[in-house]
Amino acid sequence: MRYSSWCLAALSLICVSTSHAQRSGTDEQNQPVRSDLAAANWRKNLTVGPNGPIPVIVVDQFGYLTKSRKVAVIRVPQVGYDSSTKFEPSKSYALIELATGKIVKAASPTLWGGGITDQASGDKAWWFEFSEIEAPGRYAVVDLEKNVRSPDFSIGEHVYKDVMKHALRAFFYQRAGFEKKPEFAGNAWADKASHLGPGQDAESRPWSDHESWLSNPLAKSEIKDLRGGWYDAGDFNKYTSWAARYIIVLLHAYEEHPQAFTDDYGIPESGNGIPDILDEVKWGLDWLVRMQNSDGSLLCVQGLDSASPPSDAKGRSYYGPPTTSATLMGAAAFAYASKFLASRPEPDLKRYADDLKQRATAAWSWATANPNVLYYNNDESKQPGSKGLASGQQEMNPTERLRAQFEAATYLFEMSGEAQFKAFVDANYAAVLPPWGASMWEVDALESLLYYARLPRATPEKTKSIRENILINLSRAAEVFQGSLQHADPYRAPMKDYTWGSNKGKTMQARLYQLVAVYSADPKLSDAGLAAALEYAHYIDGVNPLGLVYLTNMTPAGASHSAKTMFHSWFAYGTRWQQVTEQLPGPPPGFLVGGPNPQFSVDACCRAPEGSPAYRCYGARTFALCQKNLTPPFVQPSAKSYLQFNDPWPANSWAISEPSLYYQSYYVRLLAPFTR
Repeated sequence: MRYSSWCLAALSLICVSTSHAQRSGTDEQNQPVRSDLAAANWRKNLTVGPNGPIPVIVVDQFGYLTKSRKVAVIRVPQVGYDSSTKFEPSKSYALIELATGKIVKAASPTLWGGGITDQASGDKAWWFEFSEIEAPGRYAVVDLEKNVRSPDFSIGEHVYKDVMKHALRAFFYQRAGFEKKPEFAGNAWADKASHLGPGQDAESRPWSDHESWLSNPLAKSEIKDLRGGWYDAGDFNKYTSWAARYIIVLLHAYEEHPQAFTDDYGIPESGNGIPDILDEVKWGLDWLVRMQNSDGSLLCVQGLDSASPPSDAKGRSYYGPPTTSATLMGAAAFAYASKFLASRPEPDLKRYADDLKQRATAAWSWATANPNVLYYNNDESKQPGSKGLASGQQEMNPTERLRAQFEAATYLFEMSGEAQFKAFVDANYAAVLPPWGASMWEVDALESLLYYARLPRATPEKTKSIRENILINLSRAAEVFQGSLQHADPYRAPMKDYTWGSNKGKTMQARLYQLVAVYSADPKLSDAGLAAALEYAHYIDGVNPLGLVYLTNMTPAGASHSAKTMFHSWFAYGTRWQQVTEQLPGPPPGFLVGGPNPQFSVDACCRAPEGSPAYRCYGARTFALCQKNLTPPFVQPSAKSYLQFNDPWPANSWAISEPSLYYQSYYVRLLAPFTR
């Protein structure tokens, strides 16, 4: 390839001759082409849209592992809010080593999909691959003729180390009843311990008492110490089944890749000789222990008051009753966690593990004796009197309860070796297998099935059946994944449906491929599974139509364009934490936001006729939120149905930008194999 002489003054590049732009193995190709390329320069010559600069070249803004596939995506929007942006890529693209200003690769980009417009993104795309470049350093991809470039990124073995630290630290910021001292939280996000006042977490009352507590004094046994745990999402409520899931997911990440987790994440427990992920898991376990009754059952939910900052919350805390589903998930978390804590050298953790084993067994006994104890919080239609207790609906349907029981039995069998648990698994595994095949929506069930099949004392014929039903198809998908991308997704992370929490969907889809890596005995298949999963991490880290890192405030980890806001009761609309600006700190680094959601809608009251029963939007501020321009996320291709906003009701930004520890734990698990 030969180029005419060119000069990229807009990108602070210096002029070079055509021969210097070729990647031919000669010394000429490594001549400097620029004096400096500061991080801010990637924005030059880009149109600014509602989500920030409309990118032309998108990359993983944290970087690429040395031996991994490395592909920058060049995008030309055809449909959506950015389609008025006019750009046609040149045939002259280069990878620039920023420290020296040298071109280390130059080539023409490859047209994606024969030039079709991708339906999910509304974009035409080209790929610029530089997988053969393995030298550690900072780089950028440049269109040599059009004077545009990508954000900076790194190549190396440790590009995700700081990303993982911030992602796990999100759990620390979500701790209830724990002081966020400046030396750990940072001055901008320091706060006193929340929800420890009169009538709050340490004196929680049953929800049935919330209207009559003044006139109807409770028995002392009904006032419970339920302090601790994590705020679940943008609200401050705490859900037993979900917290148990986060613990299990984090422990899977640790079990599979212990080298990814160190003892220096800057939380109060750092430096105690225990990986910080185990310290964080124990914080969650301590709350689950408090949620367990003396008969083995676990309370299902705890509703907390909200304020910004959290320590300003003064309202009472209430809990819901014990349920079968909460108790089963508690049993699973207790049993699985006991393995890791029992293996630690610290005597107090060994004692704690012994206690968890007893708690797991007690929870199983209660749940099997009480298989249909349900509670639908905040749902008057299914549970009269529950309206107002927490937000999300935590109750499970029968299929979900069976899967929770299967998972608990699997971990209890591993923990104890008792025949009753093996018998339950063997009798029910076929019912747990998804009848329509493996999909991301059943990834946790698939995980528990494969986990059982790996246990040394599992029944051989059941193991064979599980592996044949799950691994064969997943392995085939992993084998053909890279070849399918040319028609499946220009952003290299295909997913059938974008829904509320689509970023969680990406991590679940990635986990299907990671299951191949974890459970296949074939090294080639394992490598293919990991390579496929890594593409989904790239998506979250910037290889998406917005060119946005979907983690908040990630400049400290090297990102040039990350989420600046999210829906969260602490970092709320109208507070100093509302969004990252030159004057305001915004939310802390590392929270994974929900992502594009084509089903997003404002509250129905915004469209209701005045005087109708649905007409609840009143007041100038509320009407202003109704009338706000929300395109995007409205009227967009699925992958562009996103807006960086955190407006409250009736604008309902929580359906777009709210974080969740579900998303967070799944992202930590996704990133673990690639963190050194």
